Amino acid sequence: MIVLVAPTAADRRTPGGRHALLQTAQVRLMIVMLCFAAGLLLVVARLAMLAVMAEPANARSLASALVPVRGDLVDRNGAPLARTIDAWSIGVHPDKVIGDKRELARRLAELIPEPGVEGHYRALMSSANFTYLQRRALPELVRRVNALGEPGIAFAREPERLYPQSTIAAHALGRLSIDGHGITGMERHLEEQLTNPALRGRPVALSIDLRVQGALESELSRAMASFQAAGAAGIILDVRTGEIPAIASLPSFNPNKLERGESGLLNNVTQSVYELGSTFKPLVMAEAIETGVVPNMAKRYDATAPIRIGRFQIRDDHAQRRWLNVPETLIHSSNIATARVADEMGQARMEHLFRKLGFDTAPDIEIETARPLWPTNWGRSTTLTTAYGHGIAITPLHLASAYAAMLNGGIWRPATLMKLDRAPAGRRVFSEATSARMRQLMRLIVLEGTGRKGEAPGYRVGAKTGTAEKPGAGGYNKKVNVSTFAAAFPMDNPRYVVIAMLDAPKGNAESFGLTTAAWTAAPVVSRVISRTGPLLGVIPDANRDLDMADVMPHLWRAPGERQ
Repeated sequence: MIVLVAPTAADRRTPGGRHALLQTAQVRLMIVMLCFAAGLLLVVARLAMLAVMAEPANARSLASALVPVRGDLVDRNGAPLARTIDAWSIGVHPDKVIGDKRELARRLAELIPEPGVEGHYRALMSSANFTYLQRRALPELVRRVNALGEPGIAFAREPERLYPQSTIAAHALGRLSIDGHGITGMERHLEEQLTNPALRGRPVALSIDLRVQGALESELSRAMASFQAAGAAGIILDVRTGEIPAIASLPSFNPNKLERGESGLLNNVTQSVYELGSTFKPLVMAEAIETGVVPNMAKRYDATAPIRIGRFQIRDDHAQRRWLNVPETLIHSSNIATARVADEMGQARMEHLFRKLGFDTAPDIEIETARPLWPTNWGRSTTLTTAYGHGIAITPLHLASAYAAMLNGGIWRPATLMKLDRAPAGRRVFSEATSARMRQLMRLIVLEGTGRKGEAPGYRVGAKTGTAEKPGAGGYNKKVNVSTFAAAFPMDNPRYVVIAMLDAPKGNAESFGLTTAAWTAAPVVSRVISRTGPLLGVIPDANRDLDMADVMPHLWRAPGERQ
């Protein structure tokens, strides 16, 4: 053992004493350095232990535990549709507040007006361990609240769902609950995939094309405002795969900021059902051709006078008052001739047609849907009136899928909002020959019939108008319409179905006061096709068209009218 003996005063005056004094100082300095080194080693060891055992920063806050991190949603080209970013939350631990709670509530209300002074005071007096004061707070608000200097107020970063495109494709994307779980749209459908830690690092690609979606919404919004319509719906569907590049419902909503009692949450394309009027006529004609009820284009039907059923009459809006062959029936949109076709087909065939197209079940898609209004009585009157779209109510998506099957070669496929690598097999509902014939007839309606305003130069559009009286409490309102234009392009090799619908449009100078689909919805589709065709890979060609040689000779011409 080393014993340090302090030198005496006399020792300090001798050389040996001074040497002993120096040794003592050196030993003492070494002991101090060893103690410092030991303390530093303990600090380093403690920091290392905390680094290993501490939870990640985003797991230390209650807010982060409540809101799961979600993967991104992108459009088919990789453009962002929904992302998760870091945001701030402001909360309070009431039992840790050291200041005057009444005064603190007053100062908080100046910075966070809702829920007012009393609301903040109740939160500060709560027996809860933690209460939120503001979620999704801006950094500036966090700075100002922090400046209050109250240690009981806590701040935390938490994930926030951001929809960069605002209202665009809102119904397709859906929305989240306050605790960050998907409750509608693709957010709900993809909940497990988006929150799976092993998968959420990879964005999920939807079928939506942001450029096409924007164009569809723009044109629908323009028409809805121009015609003061109560609502609008539109969809673009790939006839080969069932993918949906664009789906729009107006009014819409902003999923970034939902207000209490928000309007526009209902998706008119998939959740609202309508009697879609004369858009049913091509489907009925296709089934009549398929079953042999219509053996050729020359077969004629008596449209000289209305058909009486009980106390009701089936009339034509564009009455020709003569016998009409098959192309003329569609060109002039004759209710009378189409009803006679349905009458010849009979209840069993008509019901079979609508069932095989899925009109008796909710539409096939990943997001929220509504069931159709299926007739309870399939008597003769129902058989005749459903032929021109009355007595059965479906969604616009039902109609889009049916038109795709009618024109793509006869294969029905489910619609999807997911980007696909290959087309699903589908099921055959019409023959190739029937589909080819319907492409000619649909093109003829645009060239010669009620669909003229739906033409888009170079895109070879085929389409059908549909104007149906809107039912109300006292029956059908003859002054209020649901106006629909169902189209496809290019008809020599169909790629896309485009549907636009306006709910209760009002006539204006542009439509000469008319509210029919030919004047309201058809121009919308024309503009949409012209804007989106190149984006969808369809290049306009004014020198191409469908071969119509075997249907044009069946058209009746007035004396002196061009051939």
